[in-house]
Amino acid sequence: PVSVPTPIKKNVTDTAEFTGRFEASERVDVRAQVSGQLIQVAFKDGAEVKKGDLLFKIDPRPYQNALEEAQSAVTTANARIQLTKADVDRAKDLIRTGNITDQVAQQRQQAYQEALASLQSAQAQVATAKLNLEWTDVRAPIDGRISRKLVTEGNLIASGASSSVLTTIVGTKPIYFYFDVDEQSYLRYMTFVREGKIPQDEGGAPVKISLPGSQASTIEGRIDFADNQLDQQTGTLRLRATVPNENGFLTSGVFGRLQLASSPEHEALLIPDAAILSDQTRKVVLTVGQDNKVIPKVVELGQATDAMRVIKSGLTEQDQVIVNGLMRARPGSQVIPQKVDPTKPADKPAASGPKK
Repeated sequence: PVSVPTPIKKNVTDTAEFTGRFEASERVDVRAQVSGQLIQVAFKDGAEVKKGDLLFKIDPRPYQNALEEAQSAVTTANARIQLTKADVDRAKDLIRTGNITDQVAQQRQQAYQEALASLQSAQAQVATAKLNLEWTDVRAPIDGRISRKLVTEGNLIASGASSSVLTTIVGTKPIYFYFDVDEQSYLRYMTFVREGKIPQDEGGAPVKISLPGSQASTIEGRIDFADNQLDQQTGTLRLRATVPNENGFLTSGVFGRLQLASSPEHEALLIPDAAILSDQTRKVVLTVGQDNKVIPKVVELGQATDAMRVIKSGLTEQDQVIVNGLMRARPGSQVIPQKVDPTKPADKPAASGPKK
């Protein structure tokens, strides 16, 4: 006895598999914009943060004093403006009576203009002092997952682009998946897209990604970027798929395998992968023919779909393919076929004949 399902017809899309890694959609090295002593770390290592959340606090007292000094300079400049403006007004009256020279009047007008300029300078110093005081609170510039603190409380912090990194934040919602595609696969894929045989919308072409240790490609994404030139040394082009990652499960650096459509959807015959045997360089399937005799048939394989395998040529819909009992079946021998569902795992065929 042998188990024999018949091939099933199903619409499939041929795919090619490419490896790549996930990368953060955003990354920021958090640095201080003012110098001072670090007095507080306001986040938990590895936590999710929102844009604007307080991360670090630098001692604000020197910058508060600088702000008050700048505000005093504004008050002084306003007082000087009032004084010089009064001098200019008196000079206008004295010119009419001839009790003041034109030179003195011009000097008073010049003093008034200098007072106006001093006020503008003092106001700019106030704005700078307010900005420096605001920068003593180091806040998250983006939404994302924060790393550990690289500087602890009590340390002196320097400012500027060359200063020490306090921590890093990466954006993982969405997350990017970068992979390299060979030239032929890319050109074939783009030809199908331009001809409308592979669906694509404004969000990009849909793809599926699987993680290490997972046979099924369950992570959905869309290709939304292709590099502007081919790497001449490797003959590949870098592409990017964007994955929503709403639950935040995926993180930067994780390895994955992406399935890219290499043909439009078409009808194909599928049989259980367990039915396929190897005969040197050929792939063979044992079938049950007339008089229940075993007939081997050479087949051309397509891609695997779950536990099924696409058969490009060598079989018909009417062929009965042996799945279980292959060790007892020999070409030309007679067997007892037992029908099974090809989409379900086949049980071992029941023994037939008189009991001993």
